[in-house]
Order: sequence, then structure tokens, then C-alpha cells
Amino acid sequence: MKKGILFDLDGTLWDASQGAALTWEKAMEEHFDIEKIFTPEMLREVMGKSMYEISDILFSEFEMKQRREMLTYCCKKENEYLRKHGGKLTEGLEETLQILRDKGYSLYIVSNCQAGYIEAFMEYHGMEQYFDDYESFGRTGREKDRNIRLVLERNQLDQAVYVGDIQGDYYAAMEAQIPFIHARNGFGTIVQAEVPYIEKLPDLPKVVEKVFR
Repeated sequence: MKKGILFDLDGTLWDASQGAALTWEKAMEEHFDIEKIFTPEMLREVMGKSMYEISDILFSEFEMKQRREMLTYCCKKENEYLRKHGGKLTEGLEETLQILRDKGYSLYIVSNCQAGYIEAFMEYHGMEQYFDDYESFGRTGREKDRNIRLVLERNQLDQAVYVGDIQGDYYAAMEAQIPFIHARNGFGTIVQAEVPYIEKLPDLPKVVEKVFR
């Protein structure tokens, strides 16, 4: 039986908000001649939402067409930065991924990020060896629940669980009809009380065993 663990990226596997904030500010000033402040906190609050939602929130003072143009350019420059500098990995990440692989689980990433973002994470930090597949909003234009289903079907998984840190991750897992594990060490909270959770990533192997039991 093929068992898969699907991960959210931001807040679950890493935090790239510091580099993103710096890059977005610079991109806005250099390309659009607009001074706009971005902080890591601002970006962490919107991470996990679809790219269109993010543009509507962070560029709300601009017309729709300009919002999309700004988002596209900022994401392009962000990917370039992250490929060179990376982000802050969640504590115990690589050790935990190795343990999960050794236990026979297949690992995947499904994120609402732009195309190239997951690739930047894997390339800079050398994570390609741990993940069998990945999908993003930027590549498909689909919401997270549909991308989860796409990965499940593409990899012919018999059982799967989604690990994420915000309410939207929980809803996506429910829509995709797979169990959810809340990463409480991430950026957000969820309102459901009876959901399996981890306080830190190294707790995941034990919690996954209970979910798949």
C-alpha cells in the first residue's frame, strides 16, 4: 500500500518571508517607481492564500490589471532571490524527512505559491532527494484542494495526509477528502479542536503513524 505525506510549504517547511519582504520592496521601487513597505509579518499573514488573493490584499490600492502585473514581477524577483539565498528551514526538517522516507512514506509538496517557488526551495537547500512530486497554484491555476487531488491521482496513492499550518490548509484537505495534521509551529491556527497536530516537525513521524493506523 502506497502511503503519501503531502506538505504545505510556507510556515510548515520553511519561512522565506524575510527575503520576500526585501525583494518585493526593491522590485516595486526599481520596476514601478513606487515606494511601498513590506514586512515579513505582512507576508506571513497572507501566505497560504492563492496568488490572486494575495495581490488583492497587498496591492488593494491599485487597479486589478496593475495588481496582477506587480504580483507577477515581485514573485519573479523573489524566486531569483530565493534561488541564491534560500530561506529559514523549519527546525529538524531534513532529519524528519529522512526518517519519514526510511519508514516508507512518499513525500510531496502542494502549495498556493507561484511557479518556481517550490523549485527554489528544493534547489537551494538540496531537498529534491526527499520529494517525489509537487504542485502549485502558479503551475496549474487551480486551488489547493484540486492540486492535492492531482498529486494523489498522479502518484496513485492509496492513503495520504496533508500537513499544513493555517485554516485554508485544513479546508483544502477536507475538500480533497484526506486527513489533516496541523503544524502548530507554523504561521496560523485552525478552529477545529479535534484535529491531529504537531508542536514541532520532529513530532510528525509518530503522529502520522496514528493517522494511518
